[in-house]
Amino acid sequence: REDMKLEPDVFFQKLNTLTFHSELGSVREKSARENSLSTDLSEMLNLSDEERYHLMYAVQYAKHDLTTQMVTEMPELQGIIGREYTKRWGSIPESSSDAIAEQYHLVPESKPGLTLALTDRVDKLVGLFAAGLAPTGAKDPFGLRRAAIGVVQPLLEHGIPFDLREAVKKAARLQPIEVSSEVQAQVLEFLAGRLSVLLKEAGYRYDVVDAVLAEQSANPAAAAEAVKQLQAWVERKDWSTILPGYARCVRILRSAGVEGNQLPAVSRQLFAEAEEKALYEAIRSAVHGPPSTVNEFLEIVVELIPSINNFFDKVLVMAEDETVRKNRLALVGQIAGLSRGLADLSKLEGF
Repeated sequence: REDMKLEPDVFFQKLNTLTFHSELGSVREKSARENSLSTDLSEMLNLSDEERYHLMYAVQYAKHDLTTQMVTEMPELQGIIGREYTKRWGSIPESSSDAIAEQYHLVPESKPGLTLALTDRVDKLVGLFAAGLAPTGAKDPFGLRRAAIGVVQPLLEHGIPFDLREAVKKAARLQPIEVSSEVQAQVLEFLAGRLSVLLKEAGYRYDVVDAVLAEQSANPAAAAEAVKQLQAWVERKDWSTILPGYARCVRILRSAGVEGNQLPAVSRQLFAEAEEKALYEAIRSAVHGPPSTVNEFLEIVVELIPSINNFFDKVLVMAEDETVRKNRLALVGQIAGLSRGLADLSKLEGF
């Protein structure tokens, strides 16, 4: 209570005489990291100029209440006390004070609060994983599972596109210890695991979730929308004709041991059968660049199904002539590659 009567400059001068050590340094060191990281994340989240102004104050004062006797005695008041201190000073925007408290909410309401929360949680995950303190079994002394859910769930609730790969990379550069690419991959895998749990708990099929997260786990909001779209497709009555048609293209590439991007460009001069010419023209008519959504991708596949089936029924893809064989594989590879970055349909039941 006595601290709350002090002017901000005097209060923080008093705080700066204290130390609060953790595995990754003092409160001041963490605040410096979060100040830099929050700037990067605010750009990724497209904050307005006004929201960035409020965030600037919030991140500056976000952790200072951790060194007060009030929070030391009652840790559950962290953030709440920070908000009350800054509101009473009157020189800090109210939205900044609210963001200080919101950083501890599972789903912050405001964008400054969301940015501050993501900054804190991503910094914590990256730093502690790098320090070798990842959860093991049922043990999670630093609450990293909750921190990971606190990264994923707000992005789902707000429906905001956000690249977790880039956020983890930016946080890694700011840590006081080295964060290898392997550790960054572990953090992303850990976040994907929490995202998987949330989506399956929301009622989506496990195989649909697995198919989408195989390609889009680093963008929770986009992944959730893709899962929603794919679930609607697998529930269609004609799905039993759509999936097998597409699967034929993927399977023959796998049986040949090649990826679509390893094959040469398709040559029309090498076509010998009417069905391969028809499939080529069908692809040219239906595909106008990489599809951006699961819906767009599968609508293309539906349009191509008759030509795909005719091609496989009448054309010997694995021809003895290597040049002809590779050309035919490249043709079906154009179809197989349509799902890249959207979903791995081989994860689905019945593939």
